[in-house]
Amino acid sequence: MELKDQVTLITGSARGIGRAIAESFAKEGATVIISDINAEMAAKTCEELKAQGFKADSFACNVTDLKSVEEMTDKILDKYNRIDILVNNAGITRDNLLLRMNESDWDAVLDINLKGVFICTKTIVKPMMKARKGKIINIASIIGIVGNAGQANYSASKAGIIGFTKSIAKEFASRGITSNAVAPGYIQSDMTDKLNEKAKEEIFKTIPLGKLGSPQDVAGVCLFLASSKADYITGQVIVVDGGMAI
Repeated sequence: MELKDQVTLITGSARGIGRAIAESFAKEGATVIISDINAEMAAKTCEELKAQGFKADSFACNVTDLKSVEEMTDKILDKYNRIDILVNNAGITRDNLLLRMNESDWDAVLDINLKGVFICTKTIVKPMMKARKGKIINIASIIGIVGNAGQANYSASKAGIIGFTKSIAKEFASRGITSNAVAPGYIQSDMTDKLNEKAKEEIFKTIPLGKLGSPQDVAGVCLFLASSKADYITGQVIVVDGGMAI
């Protein structure tokens, strides 16, 4: 039980990679806070985890709204007195070639993916600073490292997360707080499940391991970074891409 009784807040965790991270942490004894803009889905995920005997709670939150994040943080602190681990996972895509990309699609992706990380970290790091310990894990993307046509907004947001991760690692190291990022490659999801076989074959050609990653692959790295095994690691980006960026 590596994370026994550690209060862990995971944004965008009602489904997908965020949910896999929550399940992985819960299995290691953490009290997981399911945070999502979709209150109904967050509550459903929370109940499903509790039905398995795990410690879980849920809060609706808009990561782009400072007031919303502050209210959620206050409620968590009132109930649990601390937040030990923050996983900034909430994110969206609005893909298009640059010349066809409108301003609202650019703003929406940068607001949720990057500004959301800024707001959540700025708010939640405060109780960590008082406790003089904490783990911050930011979900970036291989696209933030290598770029991708049609994803200029997404790539910029994820590259920004990497720079942000390194900067706050330097700012908060003296308070016993680590900050690291995980950069997934192609991960199996509802979106990849809809791809035809030819499209999947083309993707597999770019991945030396020849297969998609699973949400659990990403969750496993997050679990390592949250554990005591990674206490001397900060400011790093761990790529989980099957070798795609080699």
